[in-house]
Amino acid sequence: MGRGDLTDAEWERLAPLLPADGTRGGRWNDHRTVINGVLYRIRTGVPWRDLPERYGCWVTVYKQHRRWRADGTWERLLTEMQAIADEAGRLDWDVAVDSTPLRAHRHAAGAPRQAPHPPAGQQEEAVRTKRGDPIRAGLRARLAEVVKAASA
Repeated sequence: MGRGDLTDAEWERLAPLLPADGTRGGRWNDHRTVINGVLYRIRTGVPWRDLPERYGCWVTVYKQHRRWRADGTWERLLTEMQAIADEAGRLDWDVAVDSTPLRAHRHAAGAPRQAPHPPAGQQEEAVRTKRGDPIRAGLRARLAEVVKAASA
């Protein structure tokens, strides 16, 4: 048994919550080995392909993890593990909120509120945009005429 693997007592409490062994394509790995493999991956952060061989084929562990996540098995296991830890007094239910103030960088204060000047070659575009788009102005005028004619 490796560091961080399930103890015998934990395994006895979790084994009844696991689904029955599958029959597709042959025998599955032992559920305890799969759980230990997932716990190892979560604890260390290694990619699935780098999972040590003592946990079996990484593809098997990955697929079991995905199946159990989809069918709610992991939620049941989490609830049971929290109950075990709470009974042993290893779980602290206090909630702490970090209220550390963060200061903004000095350049973040007092930024100018006006838009920056456009580059030299884009002056005409900026002037046209300020005045409004002539095509939109024409459409607005035509729409006003249609509405006026319809209401008359």
